[in-house]
Amino acid sequence: MGGKWREFIEELKKMSCIAAPMVAVTVMQYLLQVISVIMVGQIGDVLLLSGVSIATSFTSVTGFSILFGMAGSLETLCGQAYGAKQFQQLGQDPSISRVAYKYSLYLIPNLFSYAILQSLVRYFQTQSLILPMLYSSCATLCFHIPLCWAFVFRLRFGYIGAALAISLSYWLNVSLLVCYMKYSSACKETRGVFSRDVLLSLKIFFRFVIPSAVMTCLEWWSYEVLILLCGLLPNPELETSVLSICFTITYLHYFIPYAFGATASTRVSNELGAGNPESAKMAIWIILCIAAAEIITVSTILLRCRNFVGYAFSSEKQIADHVADMAPLICLSVIVDSLQAVLSG
Repeated sequence: MGGKWREFIEELKKMSCIAAPMVAVTVMQYLLQVISVIMVGQIGDVLLLSGVSIATSFTSVTGFSILFGMAGSLETLCGQAYGAKQFQQLGQDPSISRVAYKYSLYLIPNLFSYAILQSLVRYFQTQSLILPMLYSSCATLCFHIPLCWAFVFRLRFGYIGAALAISLSYWLNVSLLVCYMKYSSACKETRGVFSRDVLLSLKIFFRFVIPSAVMTCLEWWSYEVLILLCGLLPNPELETSVLSICFTITYLHYFIPYAFGATASTRVSNELGAGNPESAKMAIWIILCIAAAEIITVSTILLRCRNFVGYAFSSEKQIADHVADMAPLICLSVIVDSLQAVLSG
């Protein structure tokens, strides 16, 4: 019994060292989009907020969710390779639509940086190299906040400036991680080079990438379609803004259990690659216990702060009051999403 307890504590330490910084990394990366929405919300124009919300939903459905899901397959493939020491292996209000159209155009460059960033995240994550991602994400967030403020308010680019700031910040994050991968001795053995083996492994890669992308897309689309449908309601500007804020809160939280799931994925794939199924099983139970504690904490905080949360995104009292009314449903979504995210990992 004592031996099992020591193994449990040892595994808990390993997972904590990965999970804590991984949570910070994923949350800070998503905060780039959240901060841009907040900046637009503080302009005080509900039309701009609803248009940016629609644009964010549209680009998530058509681009970011697919790239995010495809990159998720790397957790399995890269994690097992590292463990085995195989190191080379709809109709909207016209005024809202016009804002959404312009904002979407300026988000297009993000697709390229986002694709590279998500692949790099999995590359570092499966080797438990979390600190480089933590530092680069922190530096990017510190760069993004004043940049976004300057573009939106100082240079008076408005909501277009928020989209431009996201693009520049993502590319900065990518540049920092690429430099670390190229020059750090920690990546010496896993730093890949293009060869014939890459082409030969594409078949195996697509066996994982397609189901992973479909799974993620179906989950994201179920939320985003609701936001798009809000544009058909009698007061589309208000309804779209409120639901978008609720989903933004849900998404922001989602990346916490997602990081837990990514931690479990890393530990499980590493241990399976090394031929240790019992350690992999223990990792699953530990991460479920951590997730349960996190669910209770976040749900309690959201309920207690429900009357103030909406003001972080908009100065409009009507919007903030509607967000407060939605708090119980947000908490329910938090509970279900957390369990799903962890078990998916």
